[in-house]
Amino acid sequence: MSDDPSVHVEVLRNAQNIQIREQKNVIIHGNVNQNISTSDQATLIELLQPILDASHTRDREKSPPNSACFPGTRIAVIHKIAAWVDSTLLRNTHVLWLYGFVGCGKSAIALAIALKFERRKRLVGSFFFFRNTGDRSKMIKFAVTLACQLAAAIPEAAPFIEQAVKAEPGLRASSVVAQLRRLVYEPFKAAARRGRLIKTALLKGPFLMVIDGLDECDDRQEVQGFIDDMLEFFKKNPLVPLRFLITSRIEQHIEGHLKNKQVRLENLINHCSRDDIDTFMCTCFEAEKRRNPVIRAYIQNHGDWPTKKDKDLLVDHIDGSFIFASALFKYIIDPTDDRSTPMDRLPHTLHMNPGLDTLYIKTLSRSQHLPHFFNIISTLALLFEPLPITGIAELLGIECFEVVRVLLNLQATIHIPGTDDSPVTVCHTSLRDFLTTQSRSGPLFAPSSFHYYLIIRCCDLKTEVRIGSAVIASYIRRHLENHLDAAYTHVLAKSQDLPHFSNIISIITLLSLPIAGIVPVDLLGTEAPDSRAFTSLQSIIDSPGIIEGRPVIIGYTPGLYDFLTSEALSETFFVSPSYHLRISYYCFNLRLERMENHRLRSSVDHQSLKYWHEFVRDHLEPSLHHQESGYRFLKLLKVPSETGQLPYPPDRCPSGLLNPRNPNDDSFGFHPTLISDFTLKEAYSLCEWLVARVQLKANFAEPKPSVTCDLELRITRDDVKNTGCITI
Repeated sequence: MSDDPSVHVEVLRNAQNIQIREQKNVIIHGNVNQNISTSDQATLIELLQPILDASHTRDREKSPPNSACFPGTRIAVIHKIAAWVDSTLLRNTHVLWLYGFVGCGKSAIALAIALKFERRKRLVGSFFFFRNTGDRSKMIKFAVTLACQLAAAIPEAAPFIEQAVKAEPGLRASSVVAQLRRLVYEPFKAAARRGRLIKTALLKGPFLMVIDGLDECDDRQEVQGFIDDMLEFFKKNPLVPLRFLITSRIEQHIEGHLKNKQVRLENLINHCSRDDIDTFMCTCFEAEKRRNPVIRAYIQNHGDWPTKKDKDLLVDHIDGSFIFASALFKYIIDPTDDRSTPMDRLPHTLHMNPGLDTLYIKTLSRSQHLPHFFNIISTLALLFEPLPITGIAELLGIECFEVVRVLLNLQATIHIPGTDDSPVTVCHTSLRDFLTTQSRSGPLFAPSSFHYYLIIRCCDLKTEVRIGSAVIASYIRRHLENHLDAAYTHVLAKSQDLPHFSNIISIITLLSLPIAGIVPVDLLGTEAPDSRAFTSLQSIIDSPGIIEGRPVIIGYTPGLYDFLTSEALSETFFVSPSYHLRISYYCFNLRLERMENHRLRSSVDHQSLKYWHEFVRDHLEPSLHHQESGYRFLKLLKVPSETGQLPYPPDRCPSGLLNPRNPNDDSFGFHPTLISDFTLKEAYSLCEWLVARVQLKANFAEPKPSVTCDLELRITRDDVKNTGCITI
């Protein structure tokens, strides 16, 4: 089947300050005329605000990866994938996952497939993820970007997309799963019922979406949700003429969801041909021989270069990695190295360890002695979005020529743009992985602590009367919080193995106000507090040690609080709201111990009891009193409930502490008078009652007849501590 003439599917690439007025474009598609209003397209762009440089049509020099298949290579694997796309839905899967190691050419193949099916007018969208490139490394605009491309490629889908956006004003703030359903899957399904698309699918084959570098996306949970929902959609709609080509490295959160009978798996290592590498190297060397007068002069006196033996050894050494082949070739012919010739450097490459680390060390060490090298290379590794040379210089407070001087020697691994205003990008994400892994990069390591320096520089620039460029001002506005989050993660990771770390950081985070005289170790009941955790956290809390009568509060407020209470941001350091229950127990326990031992400290006793009262008021009482409140306490404990009732009726509760709202149902509330003045016996009994029920409900167990909480049954404090039932 011959390819149709080239037709670009893109959404106003690199558009700035555009104005689109009403006009009609008539697009001839076979025997069908499609009237498309460009004002409608502009309306969709305005409504959805897609990423304009995420598709296969982007300027790859400015928006990496800058990967394309070398002419005459990858023919077999491209043919195999194209045959899968063209096959009928009844005989094949809707999804193909092309996976492989770093630098084996996944992005280049994805680009080749996208271009091939764009020419065939069957590409409906493409998205090329790339780490540390702002929104292109996240899921936040994934769905809206594909939706805009879908509307441009299939005009019949545009009305359904626009209708969904206008009908649901909050759709852009919804989950990526909801956005894909309403803006991509359902509009395509509705448009596919039209005559033109049915005819195209029957005569030529299904339509295609290309998703490259899924492992480059930082939002792992959203990636898993996208995969699961996509497969569920195709399971329910097996005849929808749409296919997805997904490429990525093998990562657990992707592999665990794509290794599915609904997905065709292709390991690119099985398609890495030695002949392809040989073709690439031969062509590159021939071009360089024509260009380089030093090589031509050498050949006149010594014969052909490289010799067939050396070239074969080099191809074998590369072992199928195109990124390694490209980087090695750049290193060999590097025009900036005047201390040696390509003929001198070729033998050295044959002794480099296979892989990229040795090459990265060799290349980066050439600039290591220059001023500002460490700051420049660490900045490139840790930026959340590429900056131009002028932006890097302004951020670091140095001159542009100093940045250029360092980067000139690194062109084998870093793409240096032709102007100071275009972004500096790494040739491959593996360089960033190398620089941020100390065991690999050694003295070239870019530590997470460097985020502190970038934060200080960003804050200094913000406080200046005028920031020099709009680029750096935009970067600070968009990514200062990202650097703060990275700094928090660095500090917390260093402290996480210290005694009481989790409890200390949770208590500090959730205390609504600093409690003078009550620091976390008091609440934990440790007689000889270990202050190492406080010392290690001194950069994010304002008290590095335990000082009597001094409150312990968060230093970066509210940033750290927002970070620790957002599971998506903090991940393993997430402080769940359910920890309020443990804090309330600690406060309660602290008061009871001092009452029993007759060691009351007025300020401590008052503050701990105050927290318990606030906890009852804010988390228990409203949820037990008001059904319309959504039963906040049950939600706090993450316990599913259809009725919102706790499992025990009022007559099984401690006598006199609870007041039934209605004798005919199980709802109840606290006596208001008792909240303000618990006796020792009543308070201890109520705590036991709550703990017993939380334990039962957390284990999803039915109430056992042997477990009662009346005043005759005494559960010791040690029993309560040892159950671990407070941990939700």
